[in-house]
Amino acid sequence: MEVTTRQHLIALLEKNIEDYISGQDLSTKLEISRTAVWKHMKELEKDGYVIEAVPRKGYKIIDFPTKVSANTLQWGLQTNWLGNHFIHRETVDSTQTMALQLASTGAEHGTVVIADEQTAGRGRMQRNWHSQKEQGIWMSLILKPPLLPNQAPQVTLLAATVLADVINDYLKIRPAIKWPNDILINDKKVAGILTEMQAEQDQIQYVVLGIGLNVNQTEAMFPTEIRELATSLKMESKKELNRTELVQKILKTFEQSYERFVNNGFTDIKEKWESYGYKLGESVVITTPKKQWSTVLEGIESDGALRVMNEDGTRQTLYSAEIKW
Repeated sequence: MEVTTRQHLIALLEKNIEDYISGQDLSTKLEISRTAVWKHMKELEKDGYVIEAVPRKGYKIIDFPTKVSANTLQWGLQTNWLGNHFIHRETVDSTQTMALQLASTGAEHGTVVIADEQTAGRGRMQRNWHSQKEQGIWMSLILKPPLLPNQAPQVTLLAATVLADVINDYLKIRPAIKWPNDILINDKKVAGILTEMQAEQDQIQYVVLGIGLNVNQTEAMFPTEIRELATSLKMESKKELNRTELVQKILKTFEQSYERFVNNGFTDIKEKWESYGYKLGESVVITTPKKQWSTVLEGIESDGALRVMNEDGTRQTLYSAEIKW
């Protein structure tokens, strides 16, 4: 994929983090004028980078911002294609809605739409998602997987294992995955995943994978009606987290897992998902549009469907259901 001038500039500054790099060197390597280099530096300063410019020495980054932006996310991002193109907004109605519009008009594979705040964030079954400004990660990934449409649910389950792995590795807190798309810590929801796609009969045109992760909220920040149901990484770890660093870890882990999945199939993802599976082996109440009944969660099938054991000893496969306990 094409590397933008800004991405190239960030890579050069990152490589020369301990030294000054002259405006002339940057001009030559970027194939732009020194005035254009200066303008790019001013754009980085708007994001909060502190840049020292010394005559006859050049430029040097001396402090880094904590805010999330396309530039700060690019700095230090260790992916090959995921996040090569970031679209960042301070406020948006829904990153999912925006990403779907972009995907429908040809946005490239690996594009990431991310916002500081959503005014109409949404989850599964058109539920609202409470998305406070600069307190969580609200983003959507545009993917063009070489999969059949009936394999799309596996992408949701893959994403759930990625979030679980990142939380487990980053905070040493082991979460659980509630089928199909919720990440729980201590029985409270910390993240949700929404997958939507456009497909033909035998080919997925694109998948838009939405991720909502509560990061630095306190209990008081949640609406009263969901305080008993929701939590954040800060509430569970007792420390403030760097959202930029967390996004980068999620994208790096997702890219690696996605490539293994595309190349090797769903088996490893299935095993990992079941290792995090919430209430597996326990009795729960299942609700579908037609009925409600008690059953035992056994695991997931190779296509990502939920497998349960009913009280009469029969096994059943479910593709859509609500789980309660």
